[in-house]
Amino acid sequence: MRAGELRCAGRVLYAGSVADDVSCRCGWCGDDPVYVAYHDTEWGVPLRDDQALFALLVLEGAQAGLSWITILRRRDGYRAAYDGFDPDRIARWSDDRLDELAGDPRIIRNRAKIRSARQNARAYLALRDEAGSFSDLVWSFVDHTPLVNTWRDGAQVPATTGTAKRLSNELRRCGFSFVGPTISYAFMQSAGLVNDHLVSCFRWSTASAETR
Repeated sequence: MRAGELRCAGRVLYAGSVADDVSCRCGWCGDDPVYVAYHDTEWGVPLRDDQALFALLVLEGAQAGLSWITILRRRDGYRAAYDGFDPDRIARWSDDRLDELAGDPRIIRNRAKIRSARQNARAYLALRDEAGSFSDLVWSFVDHTPLVNTWRDGAQVPATTGTAKRLSNELRRCGFSFVGPTISYAFMQSAGLVNDHLVSCFRWSTASAETR
């Protein structure tokens, strides 16, 4: 391979070119249909809706110590069990409700993570009352514009960054839990605050220009 070349699906893509073949994807999604659909339509696409961002943060916290595909396959189950990710309803969960959820097979039955969902809902509502918008807070860490990286290899993509650490610290200050630097960076990637698609991926040039 010559300097400046990129390869995908047996083709050579020269520096500055954009993959137009949908087979040119980031390698982490493999060929699992659920993962591929998530990669193609959600990952790296800017998400600015307050409640949708809250739901994503809850799911990212549930992922801790697990693979993201494990959570994606349970996402509908979480939505049903977690009252549609309605923070007002989650914030009012009783301890008895937490106990019930700890036995719900639709979700990861980890008591600390379930309790965290209630804590995060309460933190979200307090933040909303004080600042008005969860989205504005989160997006302020990237000046409300997606950061577009130019990674050529998956090994270059970091597990966290200084920006993610600052976001993590602020979320913790606001009372959120399960929002460490690694989870916060995964959240940033999923919500499109950062575009970490490889430059050889067909979504690299388009994801940040969309919204959901």
